[in-house]
Amino acid sequence: MDVTEDIIQMTAGTTIFWFRRDLRLEDNAALYHALKNNSGVLPIYIFDTLASESPGGLNARQLSFVHHALKKLSARLEAYRSTLLVLRGDPLDIFKRLGAQAVYANKNYEPYEVKRDEAIRSVLAAEGVPFKLFKDQVIFEEREITKDDKTPYTVFTPYSNKWLRNFDETQVQPYPSEKYAGNFKHVSAGVTLSPRFEDTGSEEVIFPSAKVDLQTIERYEKQRDYPAVRGTSRLGVHLRFGTIGIRQVTRIARKSQALLNELIWRDFYAMILWHFPEVTTRPFKAAYDHIGWLNDPEDFALWCAGKTGYPIVDAGMRELLNTGYMHNRARMITASFLTKHLLTDWRWGEAYFAKMLLDFDLASNNGGWQWAAGAGSDASPYFRIFNPYTQAKKFDPAMAYIRQWVPEFGLGDYAAPIVEHAFARERALKTYHNAFYATY
Repeated sequence: MDVTEDIIQMTAGTTIFWFRRDLRLEDNAALYHALKNNSGVLPIYIFDTLASESPGGLNARQLSFVHHALKKLSARLEAYRSTLLVLRGDPLDIFKRLGAQAVYANKNYEPYEVKRDEAIRSVLAAEGVPFKLFKDQVIFEEREITKDDKTPYTVFTPYSNKWLRNFDETQVQPYPSEKYAGNFKHVSAGVTLSPRFEDTGSEEVIFPSAKVDLQTIERYEKQRDYPAVRGTSRLGVHLRFGTIGIRQVTRIARKSQALLNELIWRDFYAMILWHFPEVTTRPFKAAYDHIGWLNDPEDFALWCAGKTGYPIVDAGMRELLNTGYMHNRARMITASFLTKHLLTDWRWGEAYFAKMLLDFDLASNNGGWQWAAGAGSDASPYFRIFNPYTQAKKFDPAMAYIRQWVPEFGLGDYAAPIVEHAFARERALKTYHNAFYATY
């Protein structure tokens, strides 16, 4: 929706709350502060056309999720006699025109987002308009968990240990933002500023529930590695877009140390990205820039299609292709296979996952891929090469996951392996070794 004169008149002199990765009314830090301290708060969402060109831009499946979430938000706001203003364009240009008296939002940490917010802050400050940012999508942000000399941790275990030492109840106390919902800007009945869903060009997909299954949490440590079992929370997309808050999930995750550990990894990768934005295009470990990737486009296409001849790999890739989701164990197996067995640059796989995953998050996706390739800040060593056959035997012993996604397996017409495992393993070890020897 363009910034029309009617919209400029509506927003002039108002306090604006900018929804971003926090598409909920409950326990929303910046929304709480905006509503508690102001009346007539107008909520907006901006489809950032420049973000779509950045590494963290939304894919088609995520756009569909966002539109679904915005429809729900709009309906909630109508119950408070308010509305959701949805705009499209460059946020900097939009805020130059809106004439707000103050702007509230929750902090973002990706390189593009950080630069964008600094530019907006500068422009608004020149007009005397405060741009107030709050922590909401992580438990600890960039400068809260550091070494004693204030430099960032680059190894997970000491980071995790300090995270746990610093953690207490104050970190997960909810913000009662909905308590002040009466301070949203009131509009005439029937007024809606949200675009029609069918105008967005989004892709229809089935979304996982935002409901936290306590039984899944209790069984998480024992079941999380088995892709045929519903052993994970599948809350990734909801955490990515804030349709459920990190504080709520963390309070529940304390029932499972394994799940809490995954949330700590999430904070860790977010802060690695903030401190080292260059990892969006380069490996954290410089030596990994010298690996002689084969980058065979035919092999890559077969991997994408789930036609490698390795059942557990193909099952994972077909699950992703058909649903926008892939079990975490399968993500590790497929990523290891692409980078080690096929010697394909991890950036190819990272970009494909970014295009396909409903729960795509730049920090976690980049961190996961660099981990699999051995290139990351605290990565799997290069000589750790998953054997797809033993992985399948261990984590899908009844072949339920494989048969669900690769129904032709065992029927005579399943593809032969595109590369032999022992050969691929030795080739990867030699290639990695040569890269490091050449570097040093």
